[in-house]
Amino acid sequence: MKVFDCLKETKALRVRDGKIVPFWPNSQSYSRLLIMIFSQLGDFDTLEYAWWLNQKSSELMANNILVQAIGIGNRESGLKFCDYTSFPQENLFVDPDANIHKTLGLYEGLSWNIPGLNEGQNAWVNLMLMCAGIASKGTLKEVLRGYTGDKKAPQLITDQEVVDTKLLPPLKGSFFNLAGGKGFQRPFELATLRLRNMTEVLSNWKTYVPNGAYLTQRGATFLFDQKGNLLYEHRDQGILGFAENMSNPLGFLSLNSEPVLNSVNIDQE
Repeated sequence: MKVFDCLKETKALRVRDGKIVPFWPNSQSYSRLLIMIFSQLGDFDTLEYAWWLNQKSSELMANNILVQAIGIGNRESGLKFCDYTSFPQENLFVDPDANIHKTLGLYEGLSWNIPGLNEGQNAWVNLMLMCAGIASKGTLKEVLRGYTGDKKAPQLITDQEVVDTKLLPPLKGSFFNLAGGKGFQRPFELATLRLRNMTEVLSNWKTYVPNGAYLTQRGATFLFDQKGNLLYEHRDQGILGFAENMSNPLGFLSLNSEPVLNSVNIDQE
């Protein structure tokens, strides 16, 4: 089945009101439609991708690009996710059993079955192995980039923004200037944002991950025009591989503007 047909036929629970409705928008008042098939809503990739979307929200709106997403979880997961990332509840849907991922044939991740462990425990072990780079293309390289910095990527934290990971003392954005300057992704900058995400998820694990059976399931990105023609797609092949170019995850949209450093309140209570 073509991607368009699959998405057009999909119905899912909309986070805003808990109703089961068609996933494909019924309005064509957009120039392009950006479809995100998120992995688990408490996944590293999902939270980081949402952060980028938040950073670029003004440019997405200016270019009349509608963003619609569906992730693995339930309504409670979705509400918590939207509260933390500021992703619009109206545009987020949830699929508790990863049915859309299966229909699209997305990468399920490592699936070793270890005797004596239940489905959720097996998924957890497989996830840890993937975090170590096993059956997870590019993961170790991407983890390393988070610590060493990336001069091809924009600065992620403004000088005045304060990042509270709950595990380290609150860090002001200007602190990272000491690691090599400003105007690009500095050493430890991305790793700090990822640590903040990890703390958030582990502190609310049962909410974000109501069913641990799909921890290793990966997602995808699809871009359509008004007529439903597929313009671009990316299918994740590993953890922290949600974009073809992780230095600029939304670069394929050609927003024709310089990166904007917005202070994103991702630590909402």
